Amino acid sequence: MTTIIYALSSVILISIISLIAIFALSIKTEILKKFLLYMVSFSTGALLADAIIHLLPEAVERAGEFTFKISLFVLTGILFSFIVEKFIHWRHCHHTEHVHEHIHPFASMNLFGDGVHNFIDGLIIGASYLVSIPVGLATTIAVILHEIPQEIGDFGVLLHGGFSKKKAILMNFLTALTAVIGTILALIVGLKVQGLTDFLVPFAAGSFIYIAGADLIPELHKETNTKKSFLQLIAFVLGIAIIASMLLFE
Repeated sequence: MTTIIYALSSVILISIISLIAIFALSIKTEILKKFLLYMVSFSTGALLADAIIHLLPEAVERAGEFTFKISLFVLTGILFSFIVEKFIHWRHCHHTEHVHEHIHPFASMNLFGDGVHNFIDGLIIGASYLVSIPVGLATTIAVILHEIPQEIGDFGVLLHGGFSKKKAILMNFLTALTAVIGTILALIVGLKVQGLTDFLVPFAAGSFIYIAGADLIPELHKETNTKKSFLQLIAFVLGIAIIASMLLFE
């Protein structure tokens, strides 16, 4: 019961984070861009750390050794993320310049892609809590750190797609709720179907590695200013350190 409470509380908190766009409205664009730059760095470190320090070792421990199956499941997570991004035309780090002339179809596609992404996040969070509460908490933190810049970016895309501010916030929140469905499904199925967690944990690691490597790191490399790049590095390392520190609670 404790696991279920933790998992549902975490995913509801993550869904509420979609409303952060309300606060972004009062922040100047230039300040917001600077904030997002370091948040993306922080998120990158957190996602990689959760995948490599928490999820992969947990998958190996559950299997008893590093097996071909684990490698295959990690690659499945990477491949699935690639397919979603390739065919749904969706990015984790949205920027307004990504919007092209077909504005309204793009906004609708963005909502669909965001819903799929959040559903997968929910599955991953549910599976992580089935492993242990500390692993679930670490995964939740990693997802939250990634969700904040993503949700602000998604909000901007919806505005450019023709949505009013109120409707953009509402639609963003509704798509965020698919994470709750994913978590509930993972908890229900995971408790009944033996082996589901053994698949979802390395799958989650692969997904996080793809997000960090394919989406976030290329964004970081766009910054060439020496001082800002150094601050990015600090934020990156800080993200790793925070997730690594979660091992103290295991």
